[in-house]
Amino acid sequence: MPSSSPILATRGLGLDIGGASIVADVSLELPQGEFLGIIGPNGAGKTSLFNLLSGLLRPTHGVVELNGRDVTRESPYRRAQSGLGRTFQISSVFPLLSVLENARLAAEARLGGSMRVWRRAGRRRDAVERARWALGRVGLETHARGFAGALAHGDKRKLELAMLLASDPQVILLDEPMAGLGAEDVPELVEVIRSVHRQEGRTVLMVEHHIEVVTGLAERIAVMHHGRLLAVDTPERVMANETVQEAYVGEAL
Repeated sequence: MPSSSPILATRGLGLDIGGASIVADVSLELPQGEFLGIIGPNGAGKTSLFNLLSGLLRPTHGVVELNGRDVTRESPYRRAQSGLGRTFQISSVFPLLSVLENARLAAEARLGGSMRVWRRAGRRRDAVERARWALGRVGLETHARGFAGALAHGDKRKLELAMLLASDPQVILLDEPMAGLGAEDVPELVEVIRSVHRQEGRTVLMVEHHIEVVTGLAERIAVMHHGRLLAVDTPERVMANETVQEAYVGEAL
């Protein structure tokens, strides 16, 4: 069950580029352990919001807080070290490394590793153990020795999630995890994400175009429209919200 205090929060967050408002006055609070889905049409500002949360973009206005601490000016690396992990729409695995090495590097970075060839044996063992656990968690243990680039697209998505788990984040940002998946692969990845949220107790913020996926996973849904939050509520209330329905007449969520 989510706790009452927010683990991730934004206060009046905004991004202006070239005089255009890309993200405007977004204020959100995520209690620890919550699953929040973000929906909206292309150009609504969803990925830009993720870039602000993860530190890839600096906001023009507002604040980002992680565990009650202002991280608005911190780098993506510092936010990752503080427990914020993220996937991207485009697969971001190292294709020429093994599946295990991908997860091991993520674990080692979290443990304070340096990516050097000569590294402390104890730290390497800890990282390998963490990596093997993460691969087992997403069902990729039998692929550990294979090249990551040889994985099917759905398995690459699982590997990205395993890499996140290996880095032990408190908050996971999933940017279009179903992008590019065949319909037959979606249910399996949905169940992996569901188990990570429920059994690992991770706080999850997910952008996703598949409405049935979002409503099946999220405890609350935030609807973005022209860079602003149109509604934040339970899936049932959001889907029944007349303002949301009017805003998306002729537009696919």
